[in-house]
Amino acid sequence: MAHVELPRDLLPADGRFGCGPSKVRGAQLESLVTRGASVLGTSHRQAPVKNLVGRVREHLAQLLRIPEGYEIVLGNGGSTAFWDAAAFGLIERRSQNLVFGEFGGKFAKAAAAPWLTAPDVRTVEPGTRTAAEPVEGVDVYAWPHNETSTGVAAPVRRVSADAGALTVIDATSAAGGIDVDVAEADVYYFAPQKNLGSDGGLWFAAMSPAAIARIERIAATDRYIPDFLSLKNAVDNSRLNQTLNTPALSTLLLLEDQLSWILDNGGLAWAGARTAESSSVLYSWAEETSLATPFVTDPEDRSPVVVTIDFDESIDAAAIAKSLRANGIVDTEPYRKLGRNQLRVATFVSIEPDDVRSLVRAIDYTVERLG
Repeated sequence: MAHVELPRDLLPADGRFGCGPSKVRGAQLESLVTRGASVLGTSHRQAPVKNLVGRVREHLAQLLRIPEGYEIVLGNGGSTAFWDAAAFGLIERRSQNLVFGEFGGKFAKAAAAPWLTAPDVRTVEPGTRTAAEPVEGVDVYAWPHNETSTGVAAPVRRVSADAGALTVIDATSAAGGIDVDVAEADVYYFAPQKNLGSDGGLWFAAMSPAAIARIERIAATDRYIPDFLSLKNAVDNSRLNQTLNTPALSTLLLLEDQLSWILDNGGLAWAGARTAESSSVLYSWAEETSLATPFVTDPEDRSPVVVTIDFDESIDAAAIAKSLRANGIVDTEPYRKLGRNQLRVATFVSIEPDDVRSLVRAIDYTVERLG
């Protein structure tokens, strides 16, 4: 099928709407080429790289407004590595895992490690969410702040449970784009390739004193923990502004520039307002048109950073995405495993709200001409 050619005045200034890796701002790339030239290709044990790690940790602490005693910890690998690291060094006996999308399910799978008691997994249909409930014997309560695969956002609230239980939040597609009180979690962890406009290769976490004490206690037992997945190693190295193995320097450089940009514009409150503005454009359009509807039916559960829109069966969403891509508007396809007649659009903080408005006009124009 031939694609619809969009008039130039309908095209967004930047057509990147992918949910990760996400849009990287031009200023970040310029900084990578200029300021990064003196860092890339140098030893990660020397001052220039360690100072870079230190600045990133300080900026993250400022952005997330971490409470006294919390620490910013980082380690090699992304969120996938963190799930395995948590199974080795954060879950003491048993976790409760909320599953309302792909990524919550992946942590639940990691938490089913043979040295742990089988997790209490609470699964609901995609597009909805469930809530944590205190259960005797559970020492970690875990769920995503934002489910990237479905566009469901969940509140971050500490679970009222047995003394010592930890609340552990996957913030990969939320961090830097949704305002949050980090004091409501013991671990708020993420990879930086979504709102934080960076690349892969590292995970970061804001950790409470209780979480760090748990990590140190488990590390002192006879539990086997691979060095690469040791959260104790990550804490110790982070305090030295380094990682166990060579960190992804381009990731750090892109991240530093993005953090400075968000902080200079007003921090997390500004970022949250900006993503809410962009996502509301899409949700309002989907509610007003007869051709589409928000996939997440409860407005309270709708993500401000990942918008999922279902289309009427008379309209081929895949054809819309294909036509948009031919016009330079890319990565609006749905999450592959959902198998829905749907578009999924990132409204991360780097994406201009006016570009989202242009996207809506481009979709309308494409639908009309595809018939």
